[in-house]
Amino acid sequence: MLIRLLCRLTYFGASIAMLGSRILFLSKHNAVRSQLAEAYARQLCKKGVTISSGGVDTILPIHPIVSKELKKLGCSDQVSKSIDEFREDRFDLVITLGIAAKDRITALPGAPVMVHWRVDDPLTDDSPKISSKKQVNQCIDQVKTLVTHLFSDGYLDAIIPQKRNTDRIFDSLSEGIIAHDINKKVFLFSKRASEITGISEEKAMSCECHDIFDSPLCGPKCSFCNDNSIDEFETKEYNSVFYDSNGVRKECHVTVVPIRSESGEMQGVVASLQDLTSQKSLEWLLGREKVYEGIVGNDSKMLQIFQQIRDVSAYEYPVHISGETGTGKELVAKAIHNESTRKSEPFIPINCGALPTGLIESELFGHVKGSFTGAIRDKKGRFELANKGTIFLDEVADLPKHVQVKLLRFLQEGILERVGSENSIKVDVRVISATNVDLQTAVDQHDFRDDLFYRLNVIPIDLPPLRHRKNDIPLLCDHFLNQANEENQSQHLRMSNRALSLLMDYDWPGNVRELENAIRFAIVKCQGHTINPDDLPPKIGNSEKPVRSSSNAVQLDRQAVVDALRVAEGHKGKTAKLLGIGRATLYRFFEKNPDLIKKRASS
Repeated sequence: MLIRLLCRLTYFGASIAMLGSRILFLSKHNAVRSQLAEAYARQLCKKGVTISSGGVDTILPIHPIVSKELKKLGCSDQVSKSIDEFREDRFDLVITLGIAAKDRITALPGAPVMVHWRVDDPLTDDSPKISSKKQVNQCIDQVKTLVTHLFSDGYLDAIIPQKRNTDRIFDSLSEGIIAHDINKKVFLFSKRASEITGISEEKAMSCECHDIFDSPLCGPKCSFCNDNSIDEFETKEYNSVFYDSNGVRKECHVTVVPIRSESGEMQGVVASLQDLTSQKSLEWLLGREKVYEGIVGNDSKMLQIFQQIRDVSAYEYPVHISGETGTGKELVAKAIHNESTRKSEPFIPINCGALPTGLIESELFGHVKGSFTGAIRDKKGRFELANKGTIFLDEVADLPKHVQVKLLRFLQEGILERVGSENSIKVDVRVISATNVDLQTAVDQHDFRDDLFYRLNVIPIDLPPLRHRKNDIPLLCDHFLNQANEENQSQHLRMSNRALSLLMDYDWPGNVRELENAIRFAIVKCQGHTINPDDLPPKIGNSEKPVRSSSNAVQLDRQAVVDALRVAEGHKGKTAKLLGIGRATLYRFFEKNPDLIKKRASS
């Protein structure tokens, strides 16, 4: 009794799965075989099943003998169709009849189950009249038998539920699954992929992947751009930052695997997207992110800078970065570019203060042949070279007034003129500027145009000097030492506590760049595995009582102490070293702020 019930339930489940299913028969010309298969399938299929047929090659009129057979079956409404008419449709099952159709079929939307029937083509030439009646009748009998077995022997009842279960598996995965053929046409787009990207399956299906996602999803990792050869394509893994259709920033780990035929021919790729957005956000909250786009820092001030980079990268507004020499302004500009939708396009940095005064305008905007002495040919400027990407104007305050005028016009209208030309050129560039001086002061002194200042300073980012984030010095030391170990393939070097204490007490007028140079100096001078005070540059290591920043007392605020306690894991001696102060000074601070010790104990 139980077995009978299970059998009935299984049959009922298969019947339900059949509802709404779609089947496509394909042959070379859609003149005999696929037309017959469609007609017989219509007679045998259950209600709710859609049957179609098409040809993958030249479409011929329906053979006269086949037309008579279709009339007998009540299917005289059938017409010859091309497979191109079904590129937007999803099928559960596609059956090819003959080698020609099998070899020429490409991936179809929905990744249907593919079945291949070996049915010889009764049309021996492009003209259906040449075919003998006997050959066509033999084909009719063969197709009828195959279609009957498909519906009557339970094959279809097994295939369709299996296809639906596969779809459910794809949709239940935590990763989004996307597949496209060799022509970049998407034919599989799981439910989770839709949730991650914000793009509906209907919109994605049969479209080119670049039209849907643009370049940021795969960016320079794409093997289907330009004339890239994909014959040697292998599995790829990389992290990607992009913005979904709603403008929400997403971070994903992408794995791309090739799809190959039985003969090893490349047919497309399947990609899985693992959404890391929540995980990365949690790491930000916990302060675990220590290296971000090449910028090293775990101080609260730097974490705020990292968050600013993430926030502004979603927009196209101009950004102005201010900070002392050596604080990493270009690194921040490059990070904004890499986090934006322009990441696969050029990033062009320009030091405006290093360009010869007479050539600045030509370097930025280009020139035409004969516009000045030495202009022997047309030349593109940096703005044109940065088209679609980002241009970084470092030391922008050094620009002459007449160049400031042209830059202002470009920011207002997005067009420029080469030196000596009257033709306007439209250029799509995001502008990021930077200075190591107070640009507002330059405006007040009439050295910089106020209207240009307001155009550039839409989103200001102010980088803190190293002396205001001394908690990052041990982290930076480890980073530079690890870099040196990798570059020189040397044994691991470490920094002694005494040397680190001197580095913590130093004022660092040259900021991170000066610290990096000091580490390189120490690496060259060090004879062992540990860097000691004598290995540091003389102005840092030779002073018996290192000069301390006059601002240390100012920086010994609650947040600085809290950050140092966290890094030192509550150890008061290490905390004092990180802050560059003596233990007595730290203890006096705790006496004035006893709640910090209580908080640390409770945590």
